[in-house]
Amino acid sequence: MSLAISFHRAATAEFIEASAWYENKRQGLALDFMAEIERCVSLASERPYQYAIVHNDIRRIVANRFPYSVYFRVEEHRIVVLAVFHSRRNPAIWQARI
Repeated sequence: MSLAISFHRAATAEFIEASAWYENKRQGLALDFMAEIERCVSLASERPYQYAIVHNDIRRIVANRFPYSVYFRVEEHRIVVLAVFHSRRNPAIWQARI
C-alpha cells in the first residue's frame, strides 16, 4: 500500500522549473525528466523506509539519468516531498524548509 503524496510549494516550483529547462534543451526531454521524478516519488511512497536518512528525518532518492534527488519526510499517512533538487545546488536551501 502506498502512502499519500504531498509536495512542498518550493518542491513543486523546482519540479516545474527543471522540467521547463529540460524542454528548452531538447523537445520531449522534459517528459523524460518528469517521468523519472514521478517514478522516484512513487517508489518513495511505496517503500519510504528503504531510503537513507540524509538529514534529521529527511530521506533521499536519487534520480536515474538526471542529476536530481527527491528529498522527502515520512509522516503517519503520507510522504511530504520537500525538494526536487539538483545535485550541484547548496543543500542548505532545501534544509531551510524543514
